Amino acid sequence: MNPRPLTQQELDLIQFYSCCQLGMTPTRFYAKWQVSYEMLAQICSRSPSTVKRWFAHGANYRRPKPSDLRHLALMDFLLEHFDELPPELLLELCFPKFSTV
Repeated sequence: MNPRPLTQQELDLIQFYSCCQLGMTPTRFYAKWQVSYEMLAQICSRSPSTVKRWFAHGANYRRPKPSDLRHLALMDFLLEHFDELPPELLLELCFPKFSTV
């Protein structure tokens, strides 16, 4: 299998993405959308107990990981723009084709 070489435009896109500061805190997401801790856990692929620690105070507090902030920001974007996105894009984003590597 030979990987496809990247174009300059694709290299520029990778550079742009690598500098992207996409992130949303659990507190902001929870305040914006009527979701449960269980739903936040599902979005971020975390346990409900981990999400509860994001909202805890004191010794029980746990900071969300950068990947959690990115998941919440992406979900916020999808919720805000769901009606504008072509169904094919949503399918490609959420159900990518599996390749045999």
